[in-house]
Amino acid sequence: MQLLEAVIFISLWAFGLGQSKLEQPKISISMARDKSALIPCKVFSSTFGIDYIHWYRQKPGQSIEHLLYVVSTTPVRGKNNKFEASKNPPTSTSILKINFLEKEDEAVYFCACWTDIHSFYTVKLFGDGTKLVVTDRSLNSELFSPKPTIFQPAIAEINLHKAGTYLCLLEQFFPDVIKVYWKEKNGNAILESQQGNTMVTNDTYMKFSWLTVTEKSMDKEYKCIVKHENNPRGGDQEILFPSIKKGMCVCVCIYIYVPQREDIYIFLKQVAAINPAVKACLEDKEEQAKLIKLLLLDTLQLQLTNTSAYYTYLVLLLKSLVYFAIISSCLLRKTAVCGHGKSS
Repeated sequence: MQLLEAVIFISLWAFGLGQSKLEQPKISISMARDKSALIPCKVFSSTFGIDYIHWYRQKPGQSIEHLLYVVSTTPVRGKNNKFEASKNPPTSTSILKINFLEKEDEAVYFCACWTDIHSFYTVKLFGDGTKLVVTDRSLNSELFSPKPTIFQPAIAEINLHKAGTYLCLLEQFFPDVIKVYWKEKNGNAILESQQGNTMVTNDTYMKFSWLTVTEKSMDKEYKCIVKHENNPRGGDQEILFPSIKKGMCVCVCIYIYVPQREDIYIFLKQVAAINPAVKACLEDKEEQAKLIKLLLLDTLQLQLTNTSAYYTYLVLLLKSLVYFAIISSCLLRKTAVCGHGKSS
């Protein structure tokens, strides 16, 4: 009997949760001090017009706190007009407005509402949350959008493990809130992938994610999808990884010893500690030979560039000395002629 009740409860729970859903489309919002921030919440509910939409916030290291709620289309204001909640029935959206922004307002803000499960149970549903960042720095979305670099599977990994790892490196983004997931190029299902920690680099952030697939699946194309508030054109950024059979299989270690990018070298050394693909690549002698060849070519090109610049400078210097000698000679002759005329 208890088992039957449990099955009925789970069925009702799943059905009830399917009736309502809250979606916070913005994972973060960055605003300057003294400005106002608008945090939207999309509510998928057949009874949105009479639903109580609650707003909460959670500051780092603190418990979640209730701010206010709104029922009708009349906006509701909190203490000192700091917060204002409203509802828009045509779009089934509730918006929390935060005024007179201060650094202390930084937190994750959640919308929530109650939903009934066949009149037996009432459950409060929460959105995923939106992080508010109050900053004094320039809010140039193009400057602080994630800059992607892609790494194809290593030959050593394919030969050894019959699998390949695609790695997506994202750099120079702000704020730190970012979501990364993977799909097949024309697929809808989210693939199982791994994430690295978000790291600070020169006042911006860096993150990496990787997808490992079997050798048989390498004829497919994959995309790394990045959700960030400063993405170009405001939507999700989709980074396409070409099929291995169509593209070139390159070992990631070819890229890591790039001069002036010691941060990437350190970063991938850390990845190698937990990712066999990168580790296999770093230990592959054939790939290391390619790396040395690549570095030698880069060094030779740099030396040729420096040598060309040196000789160009030398020619210009000699040319200037010749001009100086000619002008000095003319001036000396003119002085001699004038002096001879006076003595006569």
